[in-house]
Amino acid sequence: MAGTFRNDESVLRARVAQVAQERASLGLNGLVGGLETVVVAVEPDRLQSAAADFLATTGYSFSSAFEDADGQACVLCCPGSADFLFRARKTQGWAFAQEPLGPKSAHVPATRVETMVFACADLTRFVAIQQARGVRFLTQDIVRSGSALFIQTEPSRYSALSYGFVQWLGNEKSYASASAQSAGWSLPKPEAPHLRNIGVFDHASVRVRAKDRDDAIVEFLELTNYEFSMAVYVDNLNSITNVARLAGEPYAMVITSGLGEAAAGQEGPTEKFIQNYGRRIHHLAFRTVNIEDTFAGLKAQGMEFLLELVGSQEEGLKQTFSRPSAQTLLVNEYIHRYEGFDGFFTKSNVTLLTEATAKQ
Repeated sequence: MAGTFRNDESVLRARVAQVAQERASLGLNGLVGGLETVVVAVEPDRLQSAAADFLATTGYSFSSAFEDADGQACVLCCPGSADFLFRARKTQGWAFAQEPLGPKSAHVPATRVETMVFACADLTRFVAIQQARGVRFLTQDIVRSGSALFIQTEPSRYSALSYGFVQWLGNEKSYASASAQSAGWSLPKPEAPHLRNIGVFDHASVRVRAKDRDDAIVEFLELTNYEFSMAVYVDNLNSITNVARLAGEPYAMVITSGLGEAAAGQEGPTEKFIQNYGRRIHHLAFRTVNIEDTFAGLKAQGMEFLLELVGSQEEGLKQTFSRPSAQTLLVNEYIHRYEGFDGFFTKSNVTLLTEATAKQ
């Protein structure tokens, strides 16, 4: 290590306990639910190709495409799972424009997972409480459309992610504003049997600096009703994989960092990823059945992987990482949890997956 700093589990646990007390005292418990939408920004000329790539490698299907003053967007859906909203903007002043890039992301400066949007039962009350705490949102007021109330935070100082909150006003979800128009195109779902094995969105992993690990976790807990679940330490790779979960919800938030500041030339895969790509979501994970057949099918269609399937039924789960998408820079994780497995990760799998990211 370059210095004496090292993340300390006991320090984090004490802060997590304090968050739980504060959420209760402020009246935040029960206001925020599960993940509703993931907003993925892409280059203006890559919206359709990025969405088509996503459709060809997940269980998601095309729902709609629209155009508004901000640009074009399309909505991709999977039953029982959070929606994905792909956006290609034409306006200036993008909130993420100042986030430093790396040598492997500089060629696509408008591309990143930018916002994780969560359901909110009473957005007016939630925003008032959070603004009193000093949380800064991209808009002073809640944005109202025909079907929803919405607001999102400024990009985080710790994770470079924005967190959005939506209160749906009826049974119908619509991401288009009243002034939006149909984009006039749609995308087919590839008819590949192995894609039917890929299900709901399981988790995303954002890479943060070692010194920001605790703050990034605490910030997420303060804004949601998620609970800190576990941390997997991989000392030889200078990496910690941290998991936050919400009971009854399929989506978990994973925040990965270094254990401490490494000396130049001794960085682990997590730190090297930030050097190469900047702070951002590294991968999206999807629950997968018949994972061996799915892995073979994805390979046969030309998808490349960072490693073979790792894990076993005896260990409780199997996983793999794809190579990053040329369209979004995102890695896809395919994960199968066997019946009776009551954990979220195993240290052996986390170690192998973390090690594999050095290949990208």
